[in-house]
Amino acid sequence: MTTESTSNKKLQEIPFSILDLATVTEGSNISSALKNSLELAQHADELGYNRFWLAEHHNMPGIASSATSVVIGHIAGGTKRIRVGSGGIMLPNHAPLVIAEQFGTLESLYPGRIDLGLGRAPGSDQLTSRALRRGPGSDGQDFPQRLEELQHFFKPTSTSSMQVHAYPGRGLDIPIWLLGSSGFSAELAARKGLPFSFASHFAPDYLLPALDYYYNNFQPSEVLEEPYAMVALNAFVAETDAEAHKLATSHHRQFLNMIRGRFGLMQPPVDELDWNMQEKAIVKGQLRYSVMGDKKSVRDQLNQMLEQTGANEFIVTSPIYDHQSRLHSIKLLSEIFNQA
Repeated sequence: MTTESTSNKKLQEIPFSILDLATVTEGSNISSALKNSLELAQHADELGYNRFWLAEHHNMPGIASSATSVVIGHIAGGTKRIRVGSGGIMLPNHAPLVIAEQFGTLESLYPGRIDLGLGRAPGSDQLTSRALRRGPGSDGQDFPQRLEELQHFFKPTSTSSMQVHAYPGRGLDIPIWLLGSSGFSAELAARKGLPFSFASHFAPDYLLPALDYYYNNFQPSEVLEEPYAMVALNAFVAETDAEAHKLATSHHRQFLNMIRGRFGLMQPPVDELDWNMQEKAIVKGQLRYSVMGDKKSVRDQLNQMLEQTGANEFIVTSPIYDHQSRLHSIKLLSEIFNQA
């Protein structure tokens, strides 16, 4: 990175947040996954994490956060301090008015604690996307127009020509984030002066170019005077490097299954993965923005990533099969950023 926005940051100076998919594991069910998400959020709340975000995905048996707004309410109602939001809502799947009303309701119930992160991908396969979007003209190309419409619904004045208003929603100060895995959202976030989060935990290739564009082309707005970028990472922290690497094999198995065209529940960790050299290269490449190991190893990796990216905040996802191991992982991670 070649901008002042990325220089001289220290690990202990930036917030850490959590991204969760309410993962359903083999031998478990959706009810247990949602219960575990709440417990994870409560744990994160106590440990000093900044945000707890949930992501919209559809037609995936291993993900229970498809009704994202509903789950956000569940999490916010069971926590005290931590911000809760979407990472993200796939706006082309929804009428902007509906999202304004849903998040207006959430902000009214939990004032000052709700974030609205937006993406333009379907969060699903093409057939599911058609079932969600119901017709032509909603392929994500009109995302900037939908974003502008959504922003108007939150404005407090009635000077707009719009005759429809969001109740709840109108006049509420709900932070809007743009999420991306390419340069499109970086360009839009920079132009509109919005905070930006990059999905490097599964789409690493465009991370550095997207951040570079965002930092160097950011236009101040009534929302932000300076760019604010959050970088997503996979995080597996354990007492030893070997244990952390084994925990990560459940996530590797997920990606390996996707390469092979299979989608299912999260599987237990294994000692050895059954993959060929090409599959291993693809999985390792797609998940290269991961930190794993004991606290010392992960601290070193995080410092390297901070130097690379100049992130203002890290948001971590920890797709770990065993729930207690996942709770322990985010505890160890909190000890790193609290004592870095």
